[in-house]
Amino acid sequence: MGQKTHPYGFRLGITKPWRSRWFAKRDYARLLHEDLKLKRDLLKQLSHAGVSNIEVERMANKLRITIFTSRPGIIIGRKGSEIDKLKADIQKRTNREVYINIQEIHRPELDAQLVAGAIAMQLEKRIAFRRAMRCTPSESTAVTTAGSPSGTAATARATPRMSTSIRAVRPRTSSIMTIVAIMTTAMATTISPSSFPVRFNSL
Repeated sequence: MGQKTHPYGFRLGITKPWRSRWFAKRDYARLLHEDLKLKRDLLKQLSHAGVSNIEVERMANKLRITIFTSRPGIIIGRKGSEIDKLKADIQKRTNREVYINIQEIHRPELDAQLVAGAIAMQLEKRIAFRRAMRCTPSESTAVTTAGSPSGTAATARATPRMSTSIRAVRPRTSSIMTIVAIMTTAMATTISPSSFPVRFNSL
């Protein structure tokens, strides 16, 4: 009873690959902790870039890092300036030749990590949980991004849409209630027992 397994580990080697691919006879513990620290620091540093997964691959003195993200432009930067800084920083920390690959996630609404992260980010921003559950990751990221033009535009677009729908529902509801009240009054005034004579035949 209660024997549970990690969903990724359950699929490992069948439909999912290993997220760290390398072999070491010695220094296994050191390389493992280096991978964990590197992934943790990258996720913290690129928290605003919609990073879903980071894979590490080692070959001799080379280190290849693959970052899966829904917003690759933020990581790459203008003319590749941001990714060059990131590459230099990792090379300084690991003393290895670093290669960074950026893989774009075209449908972030199908990625569980991005969906959960977007909902958590909105809840931290004190957004209503019902609205947070309805938004897709791309919309929620745009709405909760502070100080960015895309976030401001998304908020401006989302607010009138909600208010318009509310304004459209209220007159419709009031008109229905008015019609029901008029019909009830008319029926009460026009229908009388004499209008429907009922004859009871004696048995």
